[in-house]
Amino acid sequence: MELDEDVSFKKPSFPPISKEKLKSDKNEMRKVPIPPHRYTPLKENWMKLYTPIVEQLKLQVRFNVKTRTVELKTSPETADVGSIQKAADFVKAFTLGFDIDDCLALVRLDDLFLETFEIADVKTLKGDHLARAIGRIAGKGGRTKYTIENVTKTRIVLADSKIHILGSFQNMRIARTAICNLILGSPPAKVYGKMRTVASRMSERF
Repeated sequence: MELDEDVSFKKPSFPPISKEKLKSDKNEMRKVPIPPHRYTPLKENWMKLYTPIVEQLKLQVRFNVKTRTVELKTSPETADVGSIQKAADFVKAFTLGFDIDDCLALVRLDDLFLETFEIADVKTLKGDHLARAIGRIAGKGGRTKYTIENVTKTRIVLADSKIHILGSFQNMRIARTAICNLILGSPPAKVYGKMRTVASRMSERF
């Protein structure tokens, strides 16, 4: 069987799907568990948490007292399908210990992410060695942590042996590398130098 050489194949072109078609008939729901030590901050900052979720993202929100979770639900007014994920990340960041004003950036900007890792993922440390590693990351009066945050334009929360980072993908990578080097025993001055070099390269590139 011979094929004609003149037959030309066209690339299929699909029109973009409208927001209305993307929407499902069923309402989507997300539940974010609240740890016991975050109940009081949640009560104090409830209106700051509630207002952007309802007014900007057009979602329904409530705190379920029995299950100790914040429940998020889409409504007919919800315009963007990704709003419920943004709201879930916003509440999740608050439960991890980030400041409410820093968490708001997750609602307003699209290219921000959360990352969590443990010191044990980098190096197995116990007892005083673990305490010293946490001390190296924090620095005297939190100075090292603040320096990493300012240079990399990220936010960092140290929760015992867990480390939470909030920021853009590239900036999080620089911050994570700096923290890993501190865990492995590098002196802070050396880590600062490397971090500033990488950060300046990044700013020149973009």
